[in-house]
Amino acid sequence: MTVTGLVLAAGASVRLGEAKQLLAYKGRTLLDATLDVARSCGFDQLLVTLGGSAAAIRAQVDLSGTEVVENLAFSSGCGSSISAAVRAVSPAADGLVLLLGDQPGVGADAVRRVAAVPTPLGVCRYADGLGHPFWFHRDVFGSLSTLHGDKAVWKLLHSGEYAVTEVPVDGPVPIDVDTREDYERLLS
Repeated sequence: MTVTGLVLAAGASVRLGEAKQLLAYKGRTLLDATLDVARSCGFDQLLVTLGGSAAAIRAQVDLSGTEVVENLAFSSGCGSSISAAVRAVSPAADGLVLLLGDQPGVGADAVRRVAAVPTPLGVCRYADGLGHPFWFHRDVFGSLSTLHGDKAVWKLLHSGEYAVTEVPVDGPVPIDVDTREDYERLLS
């Protein structure tokens, strides 16, 4: 099976007030840490979306081994990043795994397990709820290409339009850095 990884990193970090992709984390940046996880997954193609702070990210983050997809409509929500990136997915890909650029705690094992589900959609079931990474089979790409706004993938997940497999993953949902408090929790 051929799998594309997609790391969303185009947000403007409005709630945080600075580019969260560039926050210091384990001697590098938050986005570097997430891309390290993504690279360890052995994706056949690795896409990363950029929008807000794109120039600074290109200057400070190691984007080697990735294909950058610029999302000029990044301020309209992550749905626009996903719809932009779907157009860049290799025609050979059977599906894609969606990762958040501000969530470095996702494990490569969870990625591999969610990518192996037999249904069009897959999501991780952590001890305290559902969370990323998500799996989208190629059959879902048409729906992904029309997404807009925030939480669009969650709406698709809960729409009932596609069968969904929940993959059990030990531990809590990894911290997604949206606020200063989230960042402080991640560092502690």
